[in-house]
Amino acid sequence: MSKILTIDQGTTSSRSIIFDNNGNIEQVAQEEYPLIFPNDGWVEIDPDDLYKSVTNTLNQLDLKNVTYGGITNQRETTIIWDKTTLKPVYNAIVWQDRRTSAYCSEIATKNNQSLVKEKTGLFIDSYFSATKIKWILDNVDGVRARAEAGELCFGTVDTYLMYRLSEGEIFKTDITNASRTMLFNINTLNWDEDLLNLFNIPRSLLPEVVHSDANFGTLKNLENISIHAVLGDQQAALFGQGCLSKGQLKSTYGTGCFVMANVGNTPIHSDDGLLTTIGFSMNGEICYAIEGSIYASGTTVQWLRDNLQFFETSDQSEPYLHTNGDANNVLFVPAFTGLGAPYWNSDVRASFHGITRDTSRSDLINAAFNSITYQTKDIIDCLVRSGIEVESLNVDGGMVANKTFVQQIANLLNTEVSVPENSESTARGVAVLAGVASKTFDLELISSQKRMSIYPDEEAHSFMAKDYKIWKELIIKLLSP
Repeated sequence: MSKILTIDQGTTSSRSIIFDNNGNIEQVAQEEYPLIFPNDGWVEIDPDDLYKSVTNTLNQLDLKNVTYGGITNQRETTIIWDKTTLKPVYNAIVWQDRRTSAYCSEIATKNNQSLVKEKTGLFIDSYFSATKIKWILDNVDGVRARAEAGELCFGTVDTYLMYRLSEGEIFKTDITNASRTMLFNINTLNWDEDLLNLFNIPRSLLPEVVHSDANFGTLKNLENISIHAVLGDQQAALFGQGCLSKGQLKSTYGTGCFVMANVGNTPIHSDDGLLTTIGFSMNGEICYAIEGSIYASGTTVQWLRDNLQFFETSDQSEPYLHTNGDANNVLFVPAFTGLGAPYWNSDVRASFHGITRDTSRSDLINAAFNSITYQTKDIIDCLVRSGIEVESLNVDGGMVANKTFVQQIANLLNTEVSVPENSESTARGVAVLAGVASKTFDLELISSQKRMSIYPDEEAHSFMAKDYKIWKELIIKLLSP
């Protein structure tokens, strides 16, 4: 039986992983690369740095006996490149980037908002790819004319990687990534002409959209490995956590935090600022999802580490944490590039509140971590109002290695938190889907994974619930006109 390769391309690093026949990690290589911040609220990546980080990790692996692969990637991040030379026309504009916020406000009429929500499950916001594409077309010399002449390609990161690794032969994306562009109709499963007209984007720019478990093609530059699964990173985590049935949900703590629930074969819409999206497709069947997106979770820890230099490595943050999150009345607003769900405010910025002469490093660290758990509660409360029953929460991502942080989540939510033994749910999810699609793996690999349950402490819950209420009041005050 063939082993499965996963390319896991994230916001600040790329990883290449080989999974054995039992779905366990056999080899892994990782490489970080820098983000670029040209202006306030702008976030970019040099596409060549991104691509090299992927190829450098691939070169560290033994790809013998690997026939099939899958790709999971940061979503919404936008790249436009020359169809022939493969040279990008501009840096990748990252999902966190807010440069088009003013434009989004200008076009966010009631009719346009309704159009976008009904067709895409999203709402008009600079988070998604459409306005990033438009910005490049309108602001980089000659690009719009080249696009209209059919000389350029747009892709999210999955498309860009497959195009380059196949020497231009694969120009495709899957329906989960397409559903995050604000150009894809999640009801008809096609690029939507009304949306293309709204944002003035040529149809010729866009890749072919196929199911998540399709045979995408062969990567000439990678031992002719064929790609049999592509999923946006949060959808991959949903699948990897085994949330295959309606009502099951997960929360992933990576660069950002993303809470996502499987809502079944029919999309449902939230009035609380949550997004409706495509969760995954398998054997031609679509599973929809509802999601709340938090811009800063791992980013917050990196900032504490690198900018404030509170600790040398992220894992050194844990000894500072209290299980009840006691931050000595200090509160943190994690709005480095604005706030995501359910607030969707691009203008507010990060800030500490309540600092006094006796405030310590530990207080600031606890306040920062609290902001992540508090935003999680924001979204869970929205899910409950949307009719999702939350009996337990599956968590994954790099931050769940911090056991005290996971305990804080359980304490605040006052519910069981389930941690898989293998926390690599994103990479493993797309690997299993690729394995199932290529008839290499059995779907049972998802449901049979071992888990550890974390249960809430009643006293800690009481303390954190009171502090959350104060934090929530602060956020509402900051966002008031």
